[in-house]
Amino acid sequence: MAFSKLDRRKIYDRTTGYCHICKKKLSFENYGLLGLKGAWEVEHSNPKSLGGTNRLSNLYAACISCNRSKNNKSTKSARSKYGRTKAPLSKEKRKEEKRGNSFLGGFIGGIIGSVAGPPGAIIGATIGAKLGFDKDPDK
Repeated sequence: MAFSKLDRRKIYDRTTGYCHICKKKLSFENYGLLGLKGAWEVEHSNPKSLGGTNRLSNLYAACISCNRSKNNKSTKSARSKYGRTKAPLSKEKRKEEKRGNSFLGGFIGGIIGSVAGPPGAIIGATIGAKLGFDKDPDK
């Protein structure tokens, strides 16, 4: 199926321009251009041969080698080859995750630090927030 440039952009942006299987950086302009750096194709998470659709929620950007080697296997098994369980996040979802991680890390750090009094609470919250913010939301 041919995808419009707008649909390709939406699919590409869902993973911030990374292959959803191996997390290799892709080049939007190299769509379908085998042999070029960052070349990619649209990959069906649930393969069409197993009842998958062309709905955007089923479509991901994948480097050509990952897309073709996946065949009609599950996305879970394809990602597990690289130690991954989730697709890379879009910019918006990445910001949301980091905010949540930062809040949770700060909250936990604040609780731990409060045992040492007010200075400990501030230091604990700061360290916890930093650790939460730095956590990789794509794992």
